[in-house]
Amino acid sequence: MKGKAVMFGAGNIGRGFIGQLFSESGYEVVFVDVVQELLDLFNRDHHYRLQTVSNEGSKDYSIGPVSGVDSRNQAAVAEAVAEASICATAVGANVLKFVAPNLAAGLALRAKRNLPPINVIVCENLHGAPEYLRGLLEQSIPEEAKSYLAEKTGLVETVIGRMVPAPTPEMRAEDIGWIKVEPYKELPVKRSGFVGPIPDIVAMTPYDDFDVFGARKLYVHNCGHALMSYVAYQRGYEYAYEALEDKEIRAFMLAGLRESVDGICAKYKADRAWLYAHVDDLLKRFANRSLGDTVYRLGRDPIRKLAAEDRLVGAANLAVEGGGKPVHLAWGIAAALLFNPADDPSAPALQAKIKENGVDAALAEVSGIQKDSVLGKLVLDAYAKLLVNPKAIPAE
Repeated sequence: MKGKAVMFGAGNIGRGFIGQLFSESGYEVVFVDVVQELLDLFNRDHHYRLQTVSNEGSKDYSIGPVSGVDSRNQAAVAEAVAEASICATAVGANVLKFVAPNLAAGLALRAKRNLPPINVIVCENLHGAPEYLRGLLEQSIPEEAKSYLAEKTGLVETVIGRMVPAPTPEMRAEDIGWIKVEPYKELPVKRSGFVGPIPDIVAMTPYDDFDVFGARKLYVHNCGHALMSYVAYQRGYEYAYEALEDKEIRAFMLAGLRESVDGICAKYKADRAWLYAHVDDLLKRFANRSLGDTVYRLGRDPIRKLAAEDRLVGAANLAVEGGGKPVHLAWGIAAALLFNPADDPSAPALQAKIKENGVDAALAEVSGIQKDSVLGKLVLDAYAKLLVNPKAIPAE
């Protein structure tokens, strides 16, 4: 074994992706989490079941050796970090503030013992996540360890492309550790985030020009999911693969992604063929029936997903900046304004804003889109048409 890898978060990405990569790279994986059933499984069996699924079939893996540490036990977490060769977080951006004190305690212990530098791969869906985490650590770490944080702690940006739907209640009942994932396995990381030698980790590739990977993930992968899910919701589909079988939705999504690719190429000077190859790959992955990915999961929390720099509005703004006219992206934004499943707390809040202040004001508040702007006019025109015919989709 190469040593220990501490994984903050044993959820979809922690258990369903990064834990696998660490294990296949020769590390013992120590999961830090609060779910007692998972911790008990890790500490009893020292492995868990991961299953890759696709339309071609499935393959089972036993991921181990693993163990678990309760995140409520700061001393135990700090000791695990002190013993680690590499760390990662995959807890959700809103939970990082709870992770930071424990990680800071571990870094302080490493500083006290004069241990080598440590790198933390920050696998959070948040722009600037490493900088945000560093700020939290600076607030928590003792004065005498601040130089260790500044000089010997690498916080490494990455983008997560693997799709890992939440385990079903039936899966959890059969085996609390069982997780289904797609076979896709690629982990691009920002080279400059590392301190000291970069560890050799399966499927991990460091890049100098990293910003284009973030743009590809947000404005192609996430954007594609959003374009598909919001119009699919209007047409009553439950699963993503069902929506893709609708030729009009498929054509609509591809047209929107072409607009997004144009914007990415204009801003980042990206290779268009490389981006289109990624789109082709995503089409196959989105059609994965075995994942059972739902329209609801892909569309939930529309207020966050309609933010100015997020998957739809950010892509549309890039397209406008590049001289394009993002008609299909505007329709995706308009459809998102109508997304209103009963069990999504964000959706009714958005509808309340629209009802109280009008769609113009809600759009400006949530997305920063002014009604008289090029994009604003496109969105509001599409919104009006969807109110008349909720299943409408613009022609290619």
